[in-house]
Amino acid sequence: MLASHAFANAMFIASQRTRRASYLPDGPCVKDGAGGGHVNRAIVGLSILISALGAPAAEVASGVELIPGSFVPGSQPDGNTVIFRGSDGLVVMDTGRHPEHTQKILDFAAKAGVPIRAIVNSHWHLDHVGGNPLLKRAFPGVRVYASGAIDDALKGFLARYRAQLEEMIAKTPDPEKQKPWRADVALIDSGRALGPDEVVTASSQRVLAGRKLDLELETHAVTAGDVWVFDPATRVLAAGDLVTLPVPFLDTACPERWKTALGRLSKKDFSVVVPGHGAPMTRKAFESYRTAFDHLLACGASSRTKESCMDGWLADAGELISGEDPKFVRPLLDYYVDVLRGNAARTAKLCGK
Repeated sequence: MLASHAFANAMFIASQRTRRASYLPDGPCVKDGAGGGHVNRAIVGLSILISALGAPAAEVASGVELIPGSFVPGSQPDGNTVIFRGSDGLVVMDTGRHPEHTQKILDFAAKAGVPIRAIVNSHWHLDHVGGNPLLKRAFPGVRVYASGAIDDALKGFLARYRAQLEEMIAKTPDPEKQKPWRADVALIDSGRALGPDEVVTASSQRVLAGRKLDLELETHAVTAGDVWVFDPATRVLAAGDLVTLPVPFLDTACPERWKTALGRLSKKDFSVVVPGHGAPMTRKAFESYRTAFDHLLACGASSRTKESCMDGWLADAGELISGEDPKFVRPLLDYYVDVLRGNAARTAKLCGK
């Protein structure tokens, strides 16, 4: 079973056992004493207020907004979208998978009365690049910045996933059940429209839409090429899927290099981390995530039981996922411990060896 579909199945099983988790924090913005602008100090555990699909954008810091991703029952999720306001327009980091999510981005731009000038894709997973074609049609001059890893993904992982989807469609007569699979086929068939106009080949500071942003590149971490963004003005770090909740999504990852990448994030002088999935984190929460990640990798590489590894993550990441029902998280952990203990040759390839 292809990992992407296995993930969808795990999500579907979990969604039948518990209510969908909320991912958007909300709370009073206060002046950060370190001079990092207005940041939300009450970041962790404030995901209760906005708990339904259709949640509006929320301010993370001055000029930085979050449109939260969501898990769609029976289908794949949307990643978080982070929007940076520049003097010349908006910079959008990650565009979601489903049209409903991407429409929230367009609605935000319309309400703000400013154009989207740039898109930064953290990586090539469809729940982060799927909205690119729609935004490009709405704003023909928009420029997309990302690594070039999607080229190989379209010929490899996504091509295999498409073939699997076609097989599932052929075996399933119910048109309603086919809809999410056909939607993913259509996305994959968008091809180069999902990819960058400008390939990020090295870390550097850029001025996008009039705002200075550090675009940092990791290779062979979550994917073959992952871009994360640091905003010096507010000290907000948008991590993409280098940080994900309720569990790390390891389908296309090199675990050890992901661990190394988290070490590089830790060295940045950030006030808040916005994950690719999940609520924003303080530095303390991020370090808790990093510890939990390290322990999960160590357990996966050991002879300890799968149950022990799952229990360890739930204990280590407990405060970060306190709003989650363990019955939601455990099927995901069950799957991803198997991924960690999977084919060594496949893992080596994902690590660029």
